[in-house]
Amino acid sequence: MSAHSTSAHDFHQKVITDAGAAVRGLTVALGERLGLYKALASDGPLTAAQLAGKTGTNERYVEEWLHAQLSAGYVERHPSSLTYTLPADHVEVLADPTAVTYAAGFFTALKALYATEDLLVEAYRTGDGVGWAEHDAALDTGMGSFFQPTYEHKLVPDWLPSLHEVTDKLAAGGTVADVGCGVGHTTLLIARAFPNATVHGFDYSEEAISIARQLAEEAGLSDRVVFDVASADDYPGSGYDLVCFFNALHDMGDPVAAAQHVHKSLDADGTWMLVESNVSPADIDTQTPAARMFMALSAVMCLPVAVAQRGPHALGNHSGEKAFRAIAEEAGFTRWRRANETPVNAVYEVRP
Repeated sequence: MSAHSTSAHDFHQKVITDAGAAVRGLTVALGERLGLYKALASDGPLTAAQLAGKTGTNERYVEEWLHAQLSAGYVERHPSSLTYTLPADHVEVLADPTAVTYAAGFFTALKALYATEDLLVEAYRTGDGVGWAEHDAALDTGMGSFFQPTYEHKLVPDWLPSLHEVTDKLAAGGTVADVGCGVGHTTLLIARAFPNATVHGFDYSEEAISIARQLAEEAGLSDRVVFDVASADDYPGSGYDLVCFFNALHDMGDPVAAAQHVHKSLDADGTWMLVESNVSPADIDTQTPAARMFMALSAVMCLPVAVAQRGPHALGNHSGEKAFRAIAEEAGFTRWRRANETPVNAVYEVRP
């Protein structure tokens, strides 16, 4: 076999591996939605029949699903008893939504992303966008659940305290605008942590706001958390102590107008907490797992969503700190600091 054909063979195997991952993602969504991972985690080892019984599913389908998980290295099988186990290290990734490493929820968004393929083909030809509202509601809940574990573990204990005097203001009854709040996970986290604060969540997706209001009701927080449909450049209110953007600015068609509106809506001593993807154009070549995921998401979701708003900028999700800082400065902000970070997120403190 020539060196060339060896290289072609290796690349072919890499692409087949990616194809397997693309299809396996659907099996992960099924496992998440049907409670299969959670049942294995809490009651395993289980046979296919036992797992089907505990989850109200069909044994033959569950057997096939287990084979897919086994071939992926997600579960282990004990040949003597034909029982399956979710290894302890995998529980935090696939079955425990409270763990910082939980990732299974992301795969439930694939339904929404894959369904836009025809729209994307057209967008790539015409240069038009694919708006967030053109996606199934699974995109709101799936992406929300992907970012939620990081927010649960980092927002209140790490990120907010790393900002100048913000936690003191909120404890004393400050006001917060969470812009692009989606289904309101971050909004509710802040409200829970600071019972004296007044917290507003804004998003231009009516579907997301509807889910957010329901979640607030269920959490018993609807008396002091208000969710409204509004865009980043026209949300109501002024004198906010804190305005938050969680992985939202890069999806906006006119990020400068959004930043200008933040500047106008903040108290003179207020803070804009800008949380963005911790990737930059330099990461296009790094091929880390996070970079590869972000680049792909940008091509099929982030960029088309921004283009659909017909603004002057369409950033994509890996524009990087330099681009975000330039936008903030153009909007009138004079102070910029990288306050915190995780492998996935960068947290910027932006002040007038």
